[in-house]
Amino acid sequence: MSARKVLAGIKEDLQPYVGTEIRLKANRGRKKIVEKAGVLESTYPNIFVVKVNERSVERRISFSYADILTEAVILTVSKEGKDVTFIQGKA
Repeated sequence: MSARKVLAGIKEDLQPYVGTEIRLKANRGRKKIVEKAGVLESTYPNIFVVKVNERSVERRISFSYADILTEAVILTVSKEGKDVTFIQGKA
């Protein structure tokens, strides 16, 4: 399977969760791991955007689908009482 199809598959898997609360764990390198909770705001052809409220300040953080594929970002979505974790493009 080509890389483009894999990344398009990740986007398709995320699409139903737009507007849903998510938790993300991002590896920012050099032992710096960031954990945030927010809302999956939108998906675009190459990136997805998460809206995060920190200390009453609203921010938007974008990540590429390749970040999920390489496990630099791990998303966990809670829907209907079940947690769905996106790792290596699999829900």
